[in-house]
Amino acid sequence: MKGSESEKQKLYYTIGEVSEMLNVNQSLLRYWETEFKTISPKRSPKGTRYYSQKDIEEIQLIQFLLKERKLKIEGAKQVLKNKRENAVRMKQAIDRLKSIRAELIDIIEELE
Repeated sequence: MKGSESEKQKLYYTIGEVSEMLNVNQSLLRYWETEFKTISPKRSPKGTRYYSQKDIEEIQLIQFLLKERKLKIEGAKQVLKNKRENAVRMKQAIDRLKSIRAELIDIIEELE
């Protein structure tokens, strides 16, 4: 319990933590960083990346566009440039629906 509370308080996450959190390879995160200039983690003097919550939210939006909406990199860039708010709202709606679905599945399993 204590570990989860401290993670919610963190301001920055390492690439390993973000990779695990979003279930993607670290190399993919580095690649997306080169393709999408809106991902800009801070770096230590040794080059260690530190992602803010804003960076993580941007990565989640990019992941949504590429993996769920099946856009190519250029298509995702266009959406982020021209229709960002629509994409954010769509991702939020889908996330809510997935959450509701999971709750309904839990309820069904309890009733069985």
